[in-house]
Formats: sequence, structure tokens, C-alpha cells
Amino acid sequence: MSTSAVEPGTRLAQRFRLEDRVSESDGATYWKAIDEILARPVAVLTFAPDFPRVHEVVTAARAASRLTDPRLTQVFDAGEDAEHAYVVSEWVTGDTLADLLSSGPLEPERAAGLVAEAAEALAHAHEAGLYHLCLRPGNLVWTTGNTVKVLGVAVDSALYGLTTDQPALDDAEGLGRLLYAGLTGHWPGDEEEGTLPAAPMTDGHFCTPRQVTAGVPGYLDTVTIRACLPESRKGQGSLSSPAQIAEALADVARPMPISIPYSSSPPSVTSASPSEGLETEARHRPPAAQPVLQTVPQGGGNTLNRVLMTAVVLLVIVAVGIGAWTIGRSLGSPDGREAQASPTTPATSAPAQVQEVKPEEATGFDPLGDKEEKAELAALTIDGKPSTFWKTDNYNSAELGNLKDGVGLLLDMGKSMQISDVVATLGESSGANVELKVGDEADLSSLKTVAKAKGASGKTTFKPDQAASGQYVLIWFTRLPADAGKFHGTIYEVVVHSPGSA
Repeated sequence: MSTSAVEPGTRLAQRFRLEDRVSESDGATYWKAIDEILARPVAVLTFAPDFPRVHEVVTAARAASRLTDPRLTQVFDAGEDAEHAYVVSEWVTGDTLADLLSSGPLEPERAAGLVAEAAEALAHAHEAGLYHLCLRPGNLVWTTGNTVKVLGVAVDSALYGLTTDQPALDDAEGLGRLLYAGLTGHWPGDEEEGTLPAAPMTDGHFCTPRQVTAGVPGYLDTVTIRACLPESRKGQGSLSSPAQIAEALADVARPMPISIPYSSSPPSVTSASPSEGLETEARHRPPAAQPVLQTVPQGGGNTLNRVLMTAVVLLVIVAVGIGAWTIGRSLGSPDGREAQASPTTPATSAPAQVQEVKPEEATGFDPLGDKEEKAELAALTIDGKPSTFWKTDNYNSAELGNLKDGVGLLLDMGKSMQISDVVATLGESSGANVELKVGDEADLSSLKTVAKAKGASGKTTFKPDQAASGQYVLIWFTRLPADAGKFHGTIYEVVVHSPGSA
């Protein structure tokens, strides 16, 4: 047990220097510390001399250090001796689910994606015989590195002395409550939870997510009910483990940063100061033509001056004569129009402005299989919401299980038009090979490949090398990226640009 108090500046294990107290509760203190060997911040948990469960916490931390899922907080060290007891883990920065809910409920798909990641991570922990048992919005973090982290597996339950005969069911209910909170902004528990208001009740039972918040998809409402609202199940089986919740949410899109709207105008350049902006402009401006100065020998200068003067006078006389002749001819012309000595150069026409054109319809396109591919989700790619998505079915390999050569999303533009480019926001998992096909018939053999992208992910712009036009635009996956052991293509949003009709 710990017998010595710790203060800022204390070094543990001859490498972890305590810097700032983050929080303190019931004899346990969280610190921000520095790993002096690796020169990185770490989180350190220390204990008061009379803390009763030091051995249990250190033992749990050592067990948690063997977990390998990157979505679980990594434990670096845990020690217990006559002087100090401590647990050292990674320093996680980002927004907790409570932070994300400070302005209201999340988009349903984003809430589901966060919980799906947490469920898969906890399923990994359960396979190793480790549990959480006290999942709260503060334990689920969307990090600054755009990943999900679940804090406190095994350690938190030891810290608070929690035990249970049904750990899988307890963690499944905890995940269901996190999903409920994400969908509604309310907490469905008997205990208070930070700044989140309690979930509303009817007839002594918590309202379902769809009763609290409009727009919650039915399948997410069902998952939440099966996980944590037994009174509302109406005969539906419970989801009694993180693995079952992960399976129920397997098809939801995984969380990604909110994409920046595409702009056809060139990006603006911001300079740090007016002088810097001017210097930058000068560096990129082509040098102006400089006058050429010719030196003249001093001897014979007067003669040369007279010759130059004579030449100038002769040129003036010739110019006046030509002007008078031109005016006279103009006055003598029958229609009175001005005579032109040479044809004028036509003004250069401005390039046609590229504009966004909204497709009339989107559909999942599977001409080599069962004709449709998640057709009910296709319209979500043109709804203007970056958090909604369409995805292909799951396949056993990147080559679509060797079942077909490709599958895709087909856009009907309503009429034939020229396509300048297509911007598709794909899933974040890399490895997709995608082709852009354009044509006037919704038939694979009639659609011409006009652009390709290999290893694509995130926002991808398909720009045809040559003029391409047609009524139908197809985003065609020929290779699928891996995602949590499965292979599927995902499209969040599609924007089509055209200079005008074909």
C-alpha cells in the first residue's frame, strides 16, 4: 500500500515526473505527467495512504496492459511498493461523449458509429476476461487524432470496487445507455450523469429514443431498446454482450471528421502581414520589361542628333498624311461607316463557370449480382448531410469475394450534361479502387470509364481527362477497403459539377 504522499515534481519509477493534478476523488488522484525517457505526456493514477483497493487496481492495470485493441486506453506501467503505488497510461486528448452532447444530441449515424467502435473494443477486452462495468459518457472519447478511445477498462471497476455476476450484460447495458445518450442527449439511468438531463419517463419507464428525439432511425431505436430498455422490448430478445451490440451495429458507418464543403473557387491566400503578402505577390509576379538604355559615343553627337531629328519630322509628316487620307476616305464612303484598316481581334471569351448540379436520383448499382446494392441508403449520398452514407454489402475479400468485377452507386442527372468533375467523400479506410463512369444509358456496357482512383479514401475528386457527358454517372468500386475485418465501400456524399448541358 502507498505510504507516502505525492506532490508535483515527484518522479515515479525513475522516469515519470508528475506535473499537474487533473482530478482527485476518494483517495485516488489523476495526474498529467511526463515520461522523461520518451519525452511524452502520460496519465498517472496515484493513491492516498489509506486507499483500500490499491492492490486490486494495480493488478487490474497490469492485466489491462496486455490488451492490444488501439481503441482501449493503453496501460504502460503499474507498480506497488512500500513508498508508492501508481498506474501509468496513455494521455488521451479529445472530446468525451459528454462534451459532444453539450449542444444537443448527435446525428444518429455518428452516435451509432462511436458506440459501434466502443462495442468492438469492449468485445476484445471481454475475450481476455476483462470488463468495464461503469461505462459513462466521460469514458468514451473522440480523440484529436480522429479515433475512438474507451477509457478505464478493468481499472475503473477495481477503482470503485464494482463486482457483478453478469459482466457481459452489464457492459452491454452500458453501451446501450451511451447510444441512448448520443441519440437523445439524455441519460437513461437511475443515477445522475454530469450535465446530461435524465431521460424522460412514461408510465414509470424510460421513453424510447424515437419518443424523445425526432428522426432517430427505427433500427437504432430497436438496438437501444434491446440493449438497455427491457420494459420496451415487447418480445424482442436482449443484446446481452458487447459482441452482440457490435454485430447489431456492424453496418453503421464509422465516425469520421466533418468534411469541408467543396468549393469550385480557388482557395484564398492569407498572409501573416501586409508586407509579407506584398513580398509573396512580388516573388510570383513575372518581372516587368525594363527599358533598354543605349549609350552613344560623345564624339559626333551633334550630327547624330540632327539625323534623329530629321527622321522624327519625316515620320510625323507621313503619319499626318495617312491620317488625312483615312479621314477623307471615311467621309466619302456611301454608308458613312468608319473604315477599318484591319480586322479587330475578337475578345477572349471567359471560361464557362463550373456549377454544382444535384442528381435527381441515386441508387445502389449491382448489375453483375442481384441488380441492387443497399438501394434504400443510396439517397443519403445526395442529401447534403456529411454524416449520412451509403455502403456496399460486406464481402469476404477486397476483390468482392471474387463474386463480381465491381459494384457501385449510380446517379441519374435527369438529362444528358457535360461532367466537369465528381467529388465523392469515401470512407476513411484506405485501399479502395474506384472508377468514374459516364453515359446516357443505365447499362454497365454503355457507361464509359472517364477517371480512376487507386487506394482512395476520404474526399476524392474524379476529373475526366477528356470531355465527358451523359445522363448517368456511376461511382464504381472494383476493389474494397478493409474495415474491422470486413470489406465494403462507403460513400458519405457526392457532388457533381458541370459547366452546362451537353
